[in-house]
This record gives sequence, structure tokens and C-alpha cells, in this order.
Amino acid sequence: MADKIRKSAEEWASCLSPEQFQITREHGTERAFSGAYWDHHERGTYACVGCGAVLFGSDAKFDSGTGWPSYSQPITADAVESTTDRSWYMVRTEVHCARCDAHLGHLFDDGPDPTGMRYCINSASLTFAATSEIG
Repeated sequence: MADKIRKSAEEWASCLSPEQFQITREHGTERAFSGAYWDHHERGTYACVGCGAVLFGSDAKFDSGTGWPSYSQPITADAVESTTDRSWYMVRTEVHCARCDAHLGHLFDDGPDPTGMRYCINSASLTFAATSEIG
């Protein structure tokens, strides 16, 4: 992963929508079944809305039934990082962008094979680029 991107809150607020800022910089969560990508099935890659780092591929996306985009693994092992989240009177694993530290969502161990992991990610923390089909 490239060098960390550091910006002030004012700099982030100037380049993100209010919803994107609240989720990625203030550790918010969008309502279930409300984001652009929870029921998105196009082939391509999902990148960080803050810095453009590619984080997840459509080949790892699955329908978890939770109302948030879910992935069995990141596109590369170093694309995301995690920390312990003790908010809301529970202990969870928070997932954030390795490049700009944007809050993405949370990681759970109830996903499908082969990883058994579920990266439960806010749509507002992502952008999407379609993969063109050749041949």
C-alpha cells in the first residue's frame, strides 16, 4: 500500500459528501438496505471514496442478507486494516482503508467459504468501477 494520506477534517469535508464524511471520518453507519451497493451485481472493483485505493473485487462480493455490501476478502491482504471497536457496548472488528484510514465497516467471522469472513462495508465509503468484458 502507498504512503498514508493525511488530511484535516476540513480538507476531508471539502472533498466528501456529508454522508460520506460522517461514515468514513466519524465512524458512522448507513441504514441497512439504503446504500448504492448492497444489491449491486455488476462485475468490477470497489475503491475507497476518500483516496481511490482499490479495496474489494466483485468476485468476493456475496449476498449476506444484512442490507450492506459484503465481501469474503479484500482485493489484496494489505488493502484494508482493522482495529478493535468497543463502541455501542460491544466488541467488534472495525475495517478501515489502509491508505487513508477511512472507516469502511466491520469484519465478522460468519462469511462463506473459503475464508469464512464477512467484510460488512458501507456503500457510502466506496466507489465502483466496472470491468469491461473482452472476448
